[in-house]
Amino acid sequence: MIRPTDPINWREGMRGVAGRLARATGLVLVAGLLWPAVGAAQEFPLRAEYGPAGVDPIETDALAANLGKYTVVDARSAYEYETLHIEGAQSIPLASSDFSEEVVALSEKTGKPLVFYCNGETCAVSYKATLKAHNNGVTVALVYDAGIFNWAKANPDRAVLLGETLGDPAKLIGSDQFQAHLLEEDPFFARIDRSENPIIVDIRNRDQRAGISLFQMRDRHVPLSTDNSELDELVALAKAEGRPMFFVDATGKQVRWLQYYLENKQVPDYWFLKGGVARIYESMGI
Repeated sequence: MIRPTDPINWREGMRGVAGRLARATGLVLVAGLLWPAVGAAQEFPLRAEYGPAGVDPIETDALAANLGKYTVVDARSAYEYETLHIEGAQSIPLASSDFSEEVVALSEKTGKPLVFYCNGETCAVSYKATLKAHNNGVTVALVYDAGIFNWAKANPDRAVLLGETLGDPAKLIGSDQFQAHLLEEDPFFARIDRSENPIIVDIRNRDQRAGISLFQMRDRHVPLSTDNSELDELVALAKAEGRPMFFVDATGKQVRWLQYYLENKQVPDYWFLKGGVARIYESMGI
């Protein structure tokens, strides 16, 4: 059983730990890239930056009409890929240590031009992946910078959501549904304080968490992973005992993907901290 400790001032203690950690390590948290709104106007602000470096884009219609002629590579995390990806896409996270080797091997194996994608117009991951492929000798590589959400809306029968063909774009979680579970810092902590036996989950990776519990051991550290076994147990416990779940990530971006899992599991009472742990540091002026 997960039981919180009793001190009423646990939040202030959490702030103290966070402040000491930041001062000791010189940690500076910067908010991530903005999440592109589904259906927003097609604007590509990063093309001006990466175009001169030889990173050429391919548009949605062109990729859809010639999908079989390309090898499509999802450069995001494995978790994002497993949640939603282009049908037939290969997962090679840009952050992986063997990215270059895998990309070169894939290019040689398929003999087709590579197309890299990530989350959308303002996401630089696909641009960086394409440029890195070029720098490793894969000269025929393009960027699909419209991203996964624009693809899923335009080609729902060739998009895979949680292991199954999307089919209906209405299955995508919209901004309103996400915002309904998103709380600013004060309301987030206030809801925890008045909840009975809340389940608090820190989904940051080990490096982001740096071995420190910001909730004075009231939370569970469960980094996002394609293996959801530990999270499955917590969800089952929350549903069985009617306990609310509270999630924090680094910058408020990972929880957007986690929401698909929570909705699929029909978790009735869950909440996210807007801006993630970065928002906590920001409020302390760190």
